[in-house]
Amino acid sequence: MKNIKYYIISIISVIVLLFFDQYTKLLAVRKLKGKDSFVIINKVLEFSYLENTGAAFSSFSGRQVFLIALTTLVIIVMLWKYCQLPWVKRFVGMRYGLLFIISGAVGNLIDRIRCRYVVDFIYFVPINFPKFNVADMYITFGVAILAILMFFYYREEELEELLSFTKNSKTAEKG
Repeated sequence: MKNIKYYIISIISVIVLLFFDQYTKLLAVRKLKGKDSFVIINKVLEFSYLENTGAAFSSFSGRQVFLIALTTLVIIVMLWKYCQLPWVKRFVGMRYGLLFIISGAVGNLIDRIRCRYVVDFIYFVPINFPKFNVADMYITFGVAILAILMFFYYREEELEELLSFTKNSKTAEKG
């Protein structure tokens, strides 16, 4: 029963994150499409509309069916790993990381299915970084959390268990 409460909180968290992502994209369409960049900090940060038919850095541009299938697969794997994690305090950080990745992936998947492109609008001028959106920030943040935890927090034995595609890798090795 306690786990159901946590799953409900997780679902609500994803919905809130998705709402914020989709709302910012809607604002970008309404306020930026067909207009000049909106400067937030001169020569540092701008909002500028872009319809990205690719993935990160416009890779796989125009390959929507592939990107939809890949994103769906990533979401399924992340959800599966999320559900496999033990409900103990030690794995709370990993749960947050996975929730951010799932939210970002779903946010961009919604765009790909609905529009056949992803709305990007945040642009860092000094490094000429490709435009991105809030969902991309979720994914980046989630991956950063997971990387930090994997490199500095979890023991090697825990990682083997967590990254395994079997229910219990130790059991699988014995069998």
